[in-house]
Amino acid sequence: MSTGFDWSNADAVIDVLCRASATLRSTPGRSGCTVHLPERGTLLIAGDLHDHLPNYQRIIAAAGLDEPDHHLLLQELIHGPTLLHGCDMSWRMLVRTAQLVNSHPGRVHPLLGNHENSQLTGVGVTKGGGNSVELFEDGLAMSFGESWEQVGVAIDGFLRSMPLVVRTESGVQCSHSLPDAVLMNRFDPGVLDRQLEEADRCGPDGGAYLLTWGRRFTDAQIDELRAAWGVSCFVIGHVQIDRGVRRMGPHVLALASDQDAGAVLPLDLSCPPDVDALMSSVRPIQTLPAREIAG
Repeated sequence: MSTGFDWSNADAVIDVLCRASATLRSTPGRSGCTVHLPERGTLLIAGDLHDHLPNYQRIIAAAGLDEPDHHLLLQELIHGPTLLHGCDMSWRMLVRTAQLVNSHPGRVHPLLGNHENSQLTGVGVTKGGGNSVELFEDGLAMSFGESWEQVGVAIDGFLRSMPLVVRTESGVQCSHSLPDAVLMNRFDPGVLDRQLEEADRCGPDGGAYLLTWGRRFTDAQIDELRAAWGVSCFVIGHVQIDRGVRRMGPHVLALASDQDAGAVLPLDLSCPPDVDALMSSVRPIQTLPAREIAG
């Protein structure tokens, strides 16, 4: 975000969000709600962020987006634990990300998470401090007064444009989560190949809803999904983690980036996927160079 950006100007914020929505929908390699990445380059994968600005700034600096073959995956941007005058101001992280999308088209990939989907559908969710959806709207109202609903519409458009999945040619698939094992009979793997409908976003049976909420997996279920999608392994967020990374079985790695012990995963897009190798490549965010991002 440029230094001169006016955070209180509703028209400026709406413009950034609307342009980013169009950019995401036209991302090279996008099919339905899946983004297929090129064979070569790098991808820096972040886990849940939940408005953790210091970690976000380190991640953006480490992504090296000035290099034309560098990609960045971000997820669960909103609904942080810190409130301002009792309001959630995490809309600002969405706008920061929208600006990144506009500045580096086709290379910044914010994934739809369960908190973004809950904000979009108006279904209450909490991070422990109250109804996060209402607190988020309170933040918009405090920031933009009578124009807050127009900004909210632009935010909804940005959330609707987010993909569910980013997939590498080598066979790594990134999504916020995976369907809960006991709900697999409700889940249609084909949801990734088409544009989402509103029913897909709603529980208990919507494909996007199921894909962003699961926390309990089995090896047999993961093998079923690997076969259905033709991938080798999964990198997800959503799972509660104390130390930034957790291996969830032979083919699933989970990341969290919203804590001081948070972690990221640098991925060489040309390398064959191996969860053991991925685990050894994970980097603590606190080891990344600290550089404040303007705005």
